[in-house]
Amino acid sequence: MTVSTTGQPVASLRPVPSPRHHHFGFWAATWVFLAVLAFSTAPSPLYMLYADRDHFSSLMVTIVFAAYAVGVVASLSLASHLSDVHGRRVHLLAAVCLSSVSAVVFIFWPGLAGLFVARVLTGVAVGLTVSTATAYLNELHTGHRPGTETVRRPQLAAAGANFGGLGLGGLCAGLLAQYAPHPLVLPYLVLLAALVVGAIALIASPETRHRPRPLPPYRPQRVSVPNHARPRYFGLLVEVFVAYAGVAIFLGLAGTFLATVIGDTSLAMAGLAIFIACAVGIVALVATGTWPVRRLLVVGLPIDLAGLAMVVVAAWLPTPSLGLFLAGGGVIGAGAAILYKGTLGSVVALSPPDKLGESLSGFFLAGYVGLSLPAVAGGIALQYLTPRTTLLVLGAAAGTGVLASSWLVLRKRA
Repeated sequence: MTVSTTGQPVASLRPVPSPRHHHFGFWAATWVFLAVLAFSTAPSPLYMLYADRDHFSSLMVTIVFAAYAVGVVASLSLASHLSDVHGRRVHLLAAVCLSSVSAVVFIFWPGLAGLFVARVLTGVAVGLTVSTATAYLNELHTGHRPGTETVRRPQLAAAGANFGGLGLGGLCAGLLAQYAPHPLVLPYLVLLAALVVGAIALIASPETRHRPRPLPPYRPQRVSVPNHARPRYFGLLVEVFVAYAGVAIFLGLAGTFLATVIGDTSLAMAGLAIFIACAVGIVALVATGTWPVRRLLVVGLPIDLAGLAMVVVAAWLPTPSLGLFLAGGGVIGAGAAILYKGTLGSVVALSPPDKLGESLSGFFLAGYVGLSLPAVAGGIALQYLTPRTTLLVLGAAAGTGVLASSWLVLRKRA
């Protein structure tokens, strides 16, 4: 053990943060989580402007999104679990810095190459944020309310920041691009300000994990759950994959559906569609706040399937229905949020406390692969199929995945 000149262990000389300090840190981390996720969806309603300006196809938009997905997956695989070693706060500060640099790239390097660089940086920031912030919120909650066993509050905050950020980013960018000047600059400036506020609050927050001495050797992310729980853990990864996939299908095809099937090219409407799905998801999270995990998984499944069916039917009606499409997106958001909450609660319960960051990295890796693959597949399919056929094929695939994964998870739990 490292000893100070007074003969005391170094750890004992570190001031112990008060519960009030942990309480402040809890909301600072929630704000940062929300801001980073909001920034990640801000470009979604703006891609139409980029495409019109630079004359690139929907396939190129898909490739730009794939660059974001590569950043997320690489970050979750190679770096996000290191918050277990180096500390939660430093990782979140790194994520805020990367998102801020991405905003500067969006503003001052607006060409196609700049879009690729900015989206990769955004993806890395999101990968650093999702698992680190979720673990950090759990630890800050324990510091604020020591001795409490409930984890509903930090899980609700994490899920709300996740879904709320995804929805608010698209809505904010869509509204500003539609009704304010400088549509490819102002949304990023607004969200950059939110990131700066979050960074300042985070600097004043307590750290909950401190570097061990000596530092362990670096290794890529690996699963750290008890051996007897691994089958269930991997079943939960499949479940969160398909939950995110349903959301990805709606978010990825909403703008195309509105523009080509409905004939509505409004950027505000594209942002509103994203917001509706995520806002209804947050309402579902609050409404199911006291539900046990099994009920969440059982109820979330048919809701998710119903939402997928509504979206597909809305596109295939003789006169495509905007109202049914938006309502279906909301139902998908509710089902995905409920499934997300149930699977997240299960993963936290299965994970050793000192390896929570690693377990959550695997959880979010599965989720963000689920969020990325359908969007990329949809962009490629649109080169050969109509938007309605693409929606039907992806919806059927996601529904089949939900049914298969639900059987696996519920059977393992039973």
